[in-house]
Amino acid sequence: MGSDYYNSMILPYAGIIIKVCRAYTNSQEDFEDYYQEVCLQIWRSHSRFKKQCAWTTWIYKIALNVCLTYLKKKQHAPLEFASDSLPEETIQDSKVLSDDSLKSLYRAIHHLSEIDRAIILLYLEEQSNQAIAEIMGITANNVGVRIVRIKQRLSKLMNTGDNNNG
Repeated sequence: MGSDYYNSMILPYAGIIIKVCRAYTNSQEDFEDYYQEVCLQIWRSHSRFKKQCAWTTWIYKIALNVCLTYLKKKQHAPLEFASDSLPEETIQDSKVLSDDSLKSLYRAIHHLSEIDRAIILLYLEEQSNQAIAEIMGITANNVGVRIVRIKQRLSKLMNTGDNNNG
């Protein structure tokens, strides 16, 4: 992969890739593997990008597909983030949540199904229901219903502490 392509077409979207990869990994080693594979797949597939969707949508689709594919190949242990294992930009992006709340949210998200994880991640990235529907291949109405249910589940997990039990 050429550095010009990486610097212009991938690096500006590294935040998206980091957040998607972080949502599907339990260790720094896995995170680095996922991140590298996502970048490689973006580079490999760029010639198939037909501009029928936004570049960010394409990045999300590739990142989610890579992470879901890797997940099927690995068995994951319960998530245990050390406070220094969260990407600094993720911590900075969360102006409302304390470090403990952010870790609790990530643990709760890891208890969701892979699809629900993807939906809530996109929602937290402030993607519209229509954009999420396009990325996930479902209807915007279905996205709205699922977001309500996911929020309820996350609230329950975070309030009862269920997300701390493997």
